[in-house]
Amino acid sequence: MTFLNPVALAGFALFIPVILLYMLRLRRREVVVSSTFLWQQVVRDREANTPWQRLRRNLLLFLQLLIIALLVLALARPAVLTPSISAGRTAILLDASASMNASDGRPGTRFEAAVRVARDLIGTANADNEFSIIRAGTAAEVLTPFTADRQALAAALDAAGAGQGGADWETAFTLAAGTQGADSYSTVIYSDGGGELSNAPGLPGEVRYEPVGASDRNLAITALAVRALPGQSPQLYAQVENFSGVDADVIFDLRVDGELLDAQRLTVPASSVLPVVSNRLPAGFEAVRAGLTAPADAGNWPDDLALDDAAYTVANDAHTRRILLISPGGNRFLEQALGSLPGVQTVTSRPEAGIPSAGFDLIVLDGWLPETLPDTDLLIVNPPNSSELFTVGRTLERPADGSPGPAGNIRSTGADPRLRFVDLSGVNLLRFRDVNAEWADELVVADGGPLLLAGDTGGRQVAILTFDVRESDLPLQIAFPVLMASLVNWYAPQDLVATPFSRAVGDAVAINPEPGADAIRITPPDGEPYTLALDTAGGAVVSGTDTPGLYTVETLEGDTVTQSAVFAVNLFDAAESDIAPRPGIQIGGETVLPEPGDAVGVRELWPLFALAALAILLIEWWIYFRRQRAPSRFKPISAPATPA
Repeated sequence: MTFLNPVALAGFALFIPVILLYMLRLRRREVVVSSTFLWQQVVRDREANTPWQRLRRNLLLFLQLLIIALLVLALARPAVLTPSISAGRTAILLDASASMNASDGRPGTRFEAAVRVARDLIGTANADNEFSIIRAGTAAEVLTPFTADRQALAAALDAAGAGQGGADWETAFTLAAGTQGADSYSTVIYSDGGGELSNAPGLPGEVRYEPVGASDRNLAITALAVRALPGQSPQLYAQVENFSGVDADVIFDLRVDGELLDAQRLTVPASSVLPVVSNRLPAGFEAVRAGLTAPADAGNWPDDLALDDAAYTVANDAHTRRILLISPGGNRFLEQALGSLPGVQTVTSRPEAGIPSAGFDLIVLDGWLPETLPDTDLLIVNPPNSSELFTVGRTLERPADGSPGPAGNIRSTGADPRLRFVDLSGVNLLRFRDVNAEWADELVVADGGPLLLAGDTGGRQVAILTFDVRESDLPLQIAFPVLMASLVNWYAPQDLVATPFSRAVGDAVAINPEPGADAIRITPPDGEPYTLALDTAGGAVVSGTDTPGLYTVETLEGDTVTQSAVFAVNLFDAAESDIAPRPGIQIGGETVLPEPGDAVGVRELWPLFALAALAILLIEWWIYFRRQRAPSRFKPISAPATPA
């Protein structure tokens, strides 16, 4: 602490006259009376008076001296040195990633410590300095644009909080660079340096890095998954990681559908990973929660981040679709389109190998038909001849002069969920066959006839593509894999929540409801459900996955729940669980280190001393008048006893 007006300390000389006033004898008022017989004792006291007396302990004297001391110190303008800035405009970037929830902020979390330092920075700047506050969470956001309004900046800092996922530093830096044309511009980053900060792009102007936090003490569950092989009971795999430099004992517990299944004590060596495998999961379970807790005798347990002490997963009941592709000469385009679909296993074969009686969910027949069609779901491409399900007429070709002809003017016949996000209007086609199937819907047509038919017949789903994809530019368009995915989903609809069943905090989750659903209802871990309307294509995307835990998804037709599923959201980010603060960061290919020699400002403390002096003055006034108040009652003086 320093004094901006040290000359005012000379005011401590006022102690001397105050003390002298307490040492002087009191001067009594002279009164004329008719007789001094009754006042002899008073006269003797007056004769014994001397100008000075010994200084006695007195509460009022102490309070008066304390008031003088506080006022003198306030006039001397005490102040403390704090970090400051010299730029006219400064962007403050607050790291709101999961690691900023670490409890080594002293007091509070790292994010709370960052807010305190940022508030000091703003408080010591010149009144005309402008600040913008940007919160770098899973989605970067501007808490307040550039302003010199200290109240607005304080309100933005008070409302800010750390998130539970990573930080979108690229977007945060883009927002911070929005005023790079300013004459004087700087950026201050309050962070522990974890996550993806070191891969961030460059920034204009001066860049300062202010590290927050000091501890590396953390235990985390960094992986949790369940799998079930055919004919075997489900198996759980977990991974416990110790990021601290000391060995740690921990209680690892498993809860299945809310009930405790197992708890075991583990010792995780320093800076290492310990796998955990369990074969005790019951059949038919829905969700699993794994947790870490401190043993009763753990003492100083090395874990300053509680966010990653729990992890969640759900039963993986997704069905892998097996598709058999039979093509006389092979069709690379179909193989690649089907093989790229998630949850699909594609097997290629030749006509001479025959068709197996079972084992496949869908059979694709490309340019070839058996004498009897198999009794399963079928996708028939470029049928060479008629069958018991349809008839094949003439082949329609595009004219040699390049005019559209019968293969032109390709269009969809209506809004059909089997053509979700599919647009074939720009496809160029050489030839196709005129196919007639009374049971099928004509989904895509050209001027000469249908190009895609689909429908249910004989208890199976059948789709017919009436042309050879190799005689068109369809495989070169984005519509081709989308069309294949839509058809495969029609044969065997996707799960309500597509795999993977575990998502990272902040991930968007695609929902695939059955046709006819009006809306979906999401229940997050905090238990406050909300409803999303479905788009025209019948799909929806859940983006509010900012909290680790289990989310329940329900599809609604009116008020009726038609489908239900659960998915898990976890941190599972070693860069966030490794909470050791980084000494420097990489920005735009350059290393930015903390600079103790940066500009400093002063925070004056005189208002605090002045307020304290006022409070002591009120106390002194109350004590003085309390002593001067006359007693409300007088006790009678009893007469002396008469001697016997």
